[in-house]
Amino acid sequence: MSSTVKSSLSLEEKKYEFSGHTLNITTFKGASLGVSAYVWGPGLVLCRYFEDEKFNFTGKKVLELGSGTGIVGILAVLLGGDVTMTDRAYVLKQIEYNVSANIPATSRHRSKTRALLWGTDQNNFPTDFDIILGSDIVYSPSQFPGLIQTLLHICNDKTIIYLSSNLDARVGSENFHQEILPKQFNSEVIHTSGGNCIYKVTKKSPRDEH
Repeated sequence: MSSTVKSSLSLEEKKYEFSGHTLNITTFKGASLGVSAYVWGPGLVLCRYFEDEKFNFTGKKVLELGSGTGIVGILAVLLGGDVTMTDRAYVLKQIEYNVSANIPATSRHRSKTRALLWGTDQNNFPTDFDIILGSDIVYSPSQFPGLIQTLLHICNDKTIIYLSSNLDARVGSENFHQEILPKQFNSEVIHTSGGNCIYKVTKKSPRDEH
């Protein structure tokens, strides 16, 4: 990144420690990224869960939705995964900056960054992901239909989804997890931390829906 671009942004860097890895995560303040220019609690809770449960993503094809800073997806790469980090197109430079800062060149072939607008771009993606990750992506009811549409497309019957959500602080989050998601997905709370809940989610088979 050029010094000109750096000076026009207010870059804030913070260190995080997970699973024996030090992550230097930079947020692009002043770049009009809105909620994407923060490291939110549910993402840190999900990273800590991977650490506590000694997750190993080796051999797994992973998709992260709403990557934001990329902290969760980057950790998944460092833990062995083949990870595609996605967000709206204007957020990708921030993700790519953090990928370059945290993923060694020898592992970068297991990291991809792509634009994905829920409900619009999902058909450009394959349906053979082993794991879907999403942290603090359930916060705007207007986005819920597109999110469900995207999850239905990218999941197969073996895909496991991990959603980390702040039920106390996000409008409609409780309704999404208790009413909307269960219509087409099996969902269970596997971890709680304060107001944050991690859900393990799988797509219902046709016979489950009747």
